[in-house]
Amino acid sequence: GQTYHLYRIGKCSKTAFTSVLNRHHNACYSWSSISVLQEICENPRFIIGGANRTDICQGELGNCWFLAAIACLTLNKKLLCRVIPHDQSFIQNYAGIFHFQFWRYGDWVDVVIDDCLPTYNNQLVFTKSSQRNEFWSALLEKAYAKLHGSYEALKGGNTTEAMEDFTGGVTEFYEIKDAPKDIYKIMKHAIDRGSLMASSIDTIVPMQYETRMSCGLVKGHAYSVTAVEETVFKGEKIRLVRLRNPWGQVEWNGAWSDKSEEWDSVNEAEKIRLQHKVVEDGEFWISFQDFMRHFTKLEICNLTPDTLEVDKFQTWTVSVNEGRWVRGCSAGGCRNYPDTFWTNPQYRLKLLEEDDDPEDEEVICSFLVALMQKNRRKERKLGANLYTIGFAIYEVTMHGTKHHLQKDFFLYNASKARSKTYINMREISERFRLPPSEYVIIPSTYDPHQEGEFILRVFSEKRNKDLRSEGFELESCRSMIALMDTDGSGKINFDEFRHLWDKIKSWQKIFKRYDTDHSGTINSYEMRNAVNDAGFRLNNQLYDIITMRYADKNMNIDFNSFICCFVRLDAMFRAFHAFDKDGDGIIKLNVLEWLQLTLYA
Repeated sequence: GQTYHLYRIGKCSKTAFTSVLNRHHNACYSWSSISVLQEICENPRFIIGGANRTDICQGELGNCWFLAAIACLTLNKKLLCRVIPHDQSFIQNYAGIFHFQFWRYGDWVDVVIDDCLPTYNNQLVFTKSSQRNEFWSALLEKAYAKLHGSYEALKGGNTTEAMEDFTGGVTEFYEIKDAPKDIYKIMKHAIDRGSLMASSIDTIVPMQYETRMSCGLVKGHAYSVTAVEETVFKGEKIRLVRLRNPWGQVEWNGAWSDKSEEWDSVNEAEKIRLQHKVVEDGEFWISFQDFMRHFTKLEICNLTPDTLEVDKFQTWTVSVNEGRWVRGCSAGGCRNYPDTFWTNPQYRLKLLEEDDDPEDEEVICSFLVALMQKNRRKERKLGANLYTIGFAIYEVTMHGTKHHLQKDFFLYNASKARSKTYINMREISERFRLPPSEYVIIPSTYDPHQEGEFILRVFSEKRNKDLRSEGFELESCRSMIALMDTDGSGKINFDEFRHLWDKIKSWQKIFKRYDTDHSGTINSYEMRNAVNDAGFRLNNQLYDIITMRYADKNMNIDFNSFICCFVRLDAMFRAFHAFDKDGDGIIKLNVLEWLQLTLYA
């Protein structure tokens, strides 16, 4: 219920500013209607001395998860420059706007914002920099809020969400009490290869959310992991972890904290190497032993090949598959619901190359599966909450089959691997090691009949099979030429071919959207939606005719038949419009014209 004022940061002409507002807010502003805007400071700067983790101080919004991710982002300058293009300022070519880039479910999107920020009592309400006239962090937060619909949408979350949106990477979770023995080595390796990392302390009691403990740490709060190092203390090696509190203050006060006596035994050169500072900036060192004792969760966001054009840290290949759960069609719930589980989307995965580990006696393929539900945060204002999601992996014993696996398969075959649990998080991921073979991944919500969109990503350091077509049959090619041959010459010219090729590419995208199991087929119900998506408006009788003409005995339509159907529909519609000179939706043909129109096709 608090009233906030929007304050201008920089200076630009009234004409330029109102033009920007109108262009990016689909509104019609006049200067008088925004006359409440004032300048926050006289000498605003976008970035002062580089974007650093110390520039980030949390405001009134409960989004420490997001700010912890920003602090991690500042440690990787290449990633930082992708998210925050640095060719922006309040000085040169300034028109009251800034833009940022985020990874959004498989694509990088550009988000443009104006330079108005909410304030109360002349102070920024939300994220601010430690320097009053620096605004990159506040503007980045505003752009991220716009991506999700509002500032309010950023309340509460996991650091992994923002880390993935900054990188396109994939996150692995560790419960610290159950962490592998080599967790320090894992953390060190992650830092060295440019991964983003965060940690938090769970609270069992909701009322203790973001509660400071006597040791200075905060329960229910996310911290950035900014370094993992070893040093010598009293003749022995000791492992250290550097963390940062997004508040920009409130630090650990135990061993190896800023003012602790342990630093008295460390020489100046080593202090400089470890960047030890006695300052209340939210950042501190803690021994690895104390870190493991106090913290409960660790999140590591590994980079992927699409993060940067040149990435020396990671050599994974990634397959991205989009899908959806539709009530009564493909929202079958988990394995506890055998009558509907088989209706879930199915994705084929063919593991082709084994690992190069000479210590493995078995022939094994390593890969990682990540299932992410889409748009739930953005739709929170409509009552949408995160679904409880998970997945299972089955080996396909019926070699060569491309069809959607039916109920009986799952009744008599156990999964070869699966996610450890079903959980209400945006993304769930898991590493697996399986023998080379062909598998089916079944992503699902825990309960059936829950509608939503998702993406399923498979990462591996070796090749794995993606959706591929073996080309069109000869008869299909003949039909395409016949349907596109407008002058009856038996050939198609370049313009006709270009039209055909552009159409095929757009139809291929539609086919992939509905071929959620990567079987190379879609069912007759999905075909209806696909036809509609392509812009063809048909009645039920025509849909039945398409099924009879192009579907197999299992009511599935392969890609070859799919394209043939669409080429025919496109050609018939174009031919009709060519005869419909007055555009009234009625044409008149004699018998020869009718035969010429239909016989060749």
